[in-house]
Amino acid sequence: QVQLQESGGGSVQAGDSLRLSCAGSGRLFNTYVVGWFRQPPGKEREFMTSISGNGETYYADSVKGRFTISRDNVEKTVYLQMTNLKPEDTAVYYCAAEFGRVMRRAAYWGRGTQVFVFD
Repeated sequence: QVQLQESGGGSVQAGDSLRLSCAGSGRLFNTYVVGWFRQPPGKEREFMTSISGNGETYYADSVKGRFTISRDNVEKTVYLQMTNLKPEDTAVYYCAAEFGRVMRRAAYWGRGTQVFVFD
């Protein structure tokens, strides 16, 4: 079983950068693919990116080129580096995990961290 805790959210100005962290627990953390999702106000939650235990990454088109996912299996932490933030990036950001290499249906979720981007 995996437990996840996001951190690093806050209020930033458009154009700024922000790094979110997802701290995981569990003995076999490196066997889980971890992904980042977000839910903008009044909208559905959407997938953004994922990373497998051996570093394979996948990005949704909406964030490709601006967001970068990485992980440190020793620290059991997954990061989301966000650059050139826009007001439409305002959302609650969640990390999620699933056993295996590909994110299909996340089994474990964090509680989320709020990101607010203002002009």
